Amino acid sequence: MFKFWIAFKKEINILLNDRVGLALMFIMPLLLVVLITIIQDSSFKMVNEHKVSILVVNQDEGKQGGQLISKMEDTGFFKLEQLKDVSPESLKKELLKRKRTVALLIPNTFTDELTQKANALSQSMVQELGMGEDSTEQLLPQISALDFYYDPVLPEAYTRSVGNMIYSLLATVESELMIDQVYVQMGMAESSSNLKEQMFEQRLELNSQPITRNKALNPNPTQHNVPAWTIFAMFFMVNSLGNSIIKERTNGSFIRLKTMPTSFFLVLSTKILVYLLAAMLQVVIVFSIGVFVFPYLDLPQLVLPTDWFAFFLVVFFTGLAAVSYALMIGTTAKTQEQANGFGAVSIVILAAIGGIWVPTFMMPEYLQILSNVSPLRWCLEGFYVLFLRGCDWAELQNVLVYLTVFIGICFFVSYWKLRMQKII
Repeated sequence: MFKFWIAFKKEINILLNDRVGLALMFIMPLLLVVLITIIQDSSFKMVNEHKVSILVVNQDEGKQGGQLISKMEDTGFFKLEQLKDVSPESLKKELLKRKRTVALLIPNTFTDELTQKANALSQSMVQELGMGEDSTEQLLPQISALDFYYDPVLPEAYTRSVGNMIYSLLATVESELMIDQVYVQMGMAESSSNLKEQMFEQRLELNSQPITRNKALNPNPTQHNVPAWTIFAMFFMVNSLGNSIIKERTNGSFIRLKTMPTSFFLVLSTKILVYLLAAMLQVVIVFSIGVFVFPYLDLPQLVLPTDWFAFFLVVFFTGLAAVSYALMIGTTAKTQEQANGFGAVSIVILAAIGGIWVPTFMMPEYLQILSNVSPLRWCLEGFYVLFLRGCDWAELQNVLVYLTVFIGICFFVSYWKLRMQKII
């Protein structure tokens, strides 16, 4: 026990003297978690809470142009700034000059063309129902397109969402005009308002809710970013632990241990224990920031899972996976440069395909299959089960089985490499 305590203190001193390694393990995750969560939360607020500033030029002198603008204002989704007597080229310049993101140009033929289309369709409908006079088949007129301009720096998904919103409002304007024209053809023009009120005011609502066993767990940037970037930082201990192993191997420390009445496995186990405790300390610090500091930064508070035993298991296996991988890199690399270079690059690649930056479901199918080899993907999946799905032990079991296999492979490769080097 005394020898274990001496070796334990020695490894702690080595870790504390590695300032670069400590910065990567503790300062980096704090910066990543705070900055990326702020950026993503601001993006979500821009889409869900903030109004879209849009420049509108209405060249139409009829009723439907003004009706479309009125409906855009009623949604509460848009913040309209109307311009007059502006050409398309001038509108493009105004869009960039005023630092707006999108603009809409309603042509002067908007009402006339919609009316002609609605009239032709309503006559055909009434004739098919046998309620009107037979006449030649009505040809639908060509409809001019509304010009929708947007800043090219905007994400495609964002511009598509804004465009779809305008298109749905346009469809509503067309539907109301169509109803009016049908009633006109039937000689009941004054009765159309009742039908329109019933169609457009009594709509089904979409009741959206996440599928989770814990109602307190609300999907938000915090619930994803805090675990994700903590995992990323835990695996970055490959630089600190890998360098420590290479230094002791190249300066003869491992060889001298064989001449002393001390088990090599004792020294190696203390090294593993120290870095495992450091990984768990990373979780405590970063998660505490999410719970206690994020609300003061106007960010969603991190909600911890209620099953503390499952939480401990996921943290323990994640930390042990990071330690075992760092141990494997340290025993297989020949120099510190190799360990730093390959270790850092491999962690970045495994994080990229493992869903740390972009969710795996957004990746191509072949990358989704390839992501299964990334230990970071399975560590993140374990935290997803806890933080977003309310802890399903059936799902968590698959995660723990994979991490157990990965940890076993890393330890076996490390042992085999040390045996080949005749260190143990």
